[in-house]
Amino acid sequence: MNVILTSIDYILNWGRANSLWPLTFATSCCGIEMMQTVASNNDIARFGSEVFRGSPRQADLLICAGTITHKMAPALLRLYEQMPEPKYVIAMGACTCGGGMFANTSYSVVKGIDKIIPVDIYLPMCPPKPEALIDAIRKLQTDIKKESIINRKDFVNKHCPKLKEYKGLLVEEDFNIIKLGTI
Repeated sequence: MNVILTSIDYILNWGRANSLWPLTFATSCCGIEMMQTVASNNDIARFGSEVFRGSPRQADLLICAGTITHKMAPALLRLYEQMPEPKYVIAMGACTCGGGMFANTSYSVVKGIDKIIPVDIYLPMCPPKPEALIDAIRKLQTDIKKESIINRKDFVNKHCPKLKEYKGLLVEEDFNIIKLGTI
């Protein structure tokens, strides 16, 4: 039975890894570097990721590029939830990974999107070069080729906080407030 599952995993993962379709999601300066990755100098099409989608229902890779504020967090979570499984996330830029230069001085910035959605690859430069994004996509492809369908579900359940709406507040499963304000 393991031989059959291993063969199916290999074929499915090869197809997934070589045809990642990113969702267009850029909120600040890292978005310019993400756009440059598609240009002819870098040509992300060599890795099967040239089709940036405008709809989350057609994408399987979320490249979150830029600062995420508490007002933007529910929209980001909604986009992530609308993406079909399996879905992958690359956190691009210091602001996305940990709040960046705004982490200590601004109350409105989320200090890492891993508090909202599970992240597969962190790219914490300010701003990351297109070559770094291509390298992150290649590392993600390598990880996808090695994963099992069963292990992916465990990863998502372990790293994604269960977010709920409770009296207009975005809260974790144990009812610790993540953000004040309405959704």
